[in-house]
Amino acid sequence: MILGPKKLLELVKTKKLVEGLSGRELKNPEGAGFDLRLGEVYKISGEALLGETHRKTPEVKTVAKIGKDKKIKIKPGDFYLVKTIEKINLPINLSAVIIPRTTTFRSGVFIRTGPIQPGYQGELTFGLKNEGPVSVEIEMGARFVHVIFHEVRGGGSKYRGQWQGGRVTTRRKERQV
Repeated sequence: MILGPKKLLELVKTKKLVEGLSGRELKNPEGAGFDLRLGEVYKISGEALLGETHRKTPEVKTVAKIGKDKKIKIKPGDFYLVKTIEKINLPINLSAVIIPRTTTFRSGVFIRTGPIQPGYQGELTFGLKNEGPVSVEIEMGARFVHVIFHEVRGGGSKYRGQWQGGRVTTRRKERQV
């Protein structure tokens, strides 16, 4: 079951479900979740290893950050890792999914996300790629994705992965938990 804005706002107040929401989202959220804003942008480089027991993600370089940069220009074909301003604190009975706002893909920009598991806490990091034929400027702090929360029934399993807290990359090759 997808949770609606009334229940979500209650959980924001009582359980800090989402921290750092904009005033717009706190007063008048749209749809069945919250719009999230662009907080940091990273360019990846180097090599990666996605092994059976070990992982190593590419190196990252910060190219834009809220409060420091006004906007970023994304050229056709550019791929970045991006992080939200907002932090989420999922209880064991909720998971979340990130989807693009329609103006994001209407501009040719697509996001690449995975599931946000029960028990995860931190900012959200995912991929963003300009797959369109035109350059797109995105202002730091702009609403660009929407988060929807789902109830987990029948017993969930708490996230225990190494990405807890919103880290963006590994520092070295590391064993998977």
